[in-house]
Amino acid sequence: MANLLRQLIHVARHDGILSVVGKAWRRMAVNNGKNSYALWNKTYNTLSAEDTKSARIEIDGFTLRPVISILMPVYNVDEQWLRKAIDSVRSQIYENWELCIADDYSSKPHVRRILEENADADQRIKLAFRTENGHISAASNSALEIVTGDFTALMDHDDELAPEALYFVAKEINQHPVADIIYSDEDKIGERDHRFDPQFKPDWSPDLFYSVNFISHLIVYRSALLRQIGGFRVGYEGSQDYDLALRAIEKTQPENIHHIPRVLYHWRAIRGSVALASEEKPYAHERARAAINEHFERTGINAKSVRGVGQLHRVIHAPPTPPPVVSIIVYGATKTDTHLKETLKLNSSVYPTEMIVIPADDGNLEPAESKYARLNAAARHASGEVLCFVDGSTTQASDGWLDVLTGHTIQKNTGAVGARIIYPNKRIKHAGFILGLENGVGRPNHNALSTLPGLFRRLDLAQNFSAVSIDCLAIKKSVFDEIGGFDTGNFPNIYADVDLCLRLLEAGCRNVWTPWAQVVQPDDPKESVDELEILKKKWAGYFEHDPYYNPNLTLETEDLSLASPPRIAKV
Repeated sequence: MANLLRQLIHVARHDGILSVVGKAWRRMAVNNGKNSYALWNKTYNTLSAEDTKSARIEIDGFTLRPVISILMPVYNVDEQWLRKAIDSVRSQIYENWELCIADDYSSKPHVRRILEENADADQRIKLAFRTENGHISAASNSALEIVTGDFTALMDHDDELAPEALYFVAKEINQHPVADIIYSDEDKIGERDHRFDPQFKPDWSPDLFYSVNFISHLIVYRSALLRQIGGFRVGYEGSQDYDLALRAIEKTQPENIHHIPRVLYHWRAIRGSVALASEEKPYAHERARAAINEHFERTGINAKSVRGVGQLHRVIHAPPTPPPVVSIIVYGATKTDTHLKETLKLNSSVYPTEMIVIPADDGNLEPAESKYARLNAAARHASGEVLCFVDGSTTQASDGWLDVLTGHTIQKNTGAVGARIIYPNKRIKHAGFILGLENGVGRPNHNALSTLPGLFRRLDLAQNFSAVSIDCLAIKKSVFDEIGGFDTGNFPNIYADVDLCLRLLEAGCRNVWTPWAQVVQPDDPKESVDELEILKKKWAGYFEHDPYYNPNLTLETEDLSLASPPRIAKV
């Protein structure tokens, strides 16, 4: 409790009282109640003796048994944490590993003693002793020099691996032999070995990655890839792992980045560590943004990473010259054109706009004039390079909302881009869709206060979703036309936006949701049971597993609480 209090005071000084409220809320949301993380972890996330036996039998049948090298730079770490870290590796169910440790010229004599003691006891432990202190990037490269395994896992000198960590990594490699990058879920571990603050991650989400380095623990690279990019770069200490990942993803394909939805890494949260408070090392976040900006330059993305909420990152896309015209298609409008332009703040946009207004449904429409049929017709008549659909009930829009949406939309391989939509009472109306939630199309964090960050801070981060809402959605007109627009035959009134987004995913595009474009709308859509059943039948795979929703989280409610049981087996 004392540690948490110190952490909250530190956050308040750096980021204000709202960040304090958010951090405390996140901790309580996951760690308290009848379905607390401690109880959940004991019930569903701890292997029994029988589970371990089954895992060993499976390992014996693996076609591939790659050597997995654990890369660990060490410097003046307390004896108890170093012993626990090494012990967690030596306790792995999967035994075909090597632990490559580079000591960065530690001044504390116990470090060398412990390292040599363990190396003498286990030949799989390999040591390198540096003759000068070069900090974490240089030390990591020294450890990389003695790596001989096909894959390399990164590990800090005071953290711990779950006993089954390398077993699941090896299993993933057997299932996906061409994988280049593999990452898992993680949690934190305190001074008394209590575990808390689990991070249940989505499958690969590049836009989320530009907001926060969510793949860092546990992360495993193909060793040849690490050598190809030259290992760690000196000068990025504090965010050397972020910089490494940014350069690595440039040399592989998204389909070769794999996620293991299991808590396999325990990040030690002690005083002075970033795990306890990200504000402990503010320079690390500046270096992260510098690394992201260099990645943008290398890959030809005209954007800049700046500080977002707290120490998170925000990407701002620069408009091209000349900027494309955006066709604003307003459905169900009851206001005059002039009033709509004022509400949507179109005159302040850096993008030229045209507005196409579809009047409110008077109840006398013919079947051929369904909502999405009318939107398709409007799209056909639009002259802009970008289409932006907005519900006519919108009463307010944030400054620059259209520039944010358009900036994301015009990027390569981007499909639909959705805004954060809130009710007038400042609660969340739309923050992306999750397939299968509440046995339908769910809205994560629905009705949560928009002033809070949401679980895992996801309400503060641009990220990818399988689908976003038509109530405020932007898409390139060329992409919209190529995909065939909205399917008005199957989804005339409700779910054509979801279907469109899923077709975009299948075509290799990614859909984006951003909190930096916000509109206020009062009304909820009316559901259609018939359309929902058609959608579920057509896209059964996404309803069984939405790639942007972790199977350890519930499908019963929209609050992202823990699933009991999870939708994955223990082994």
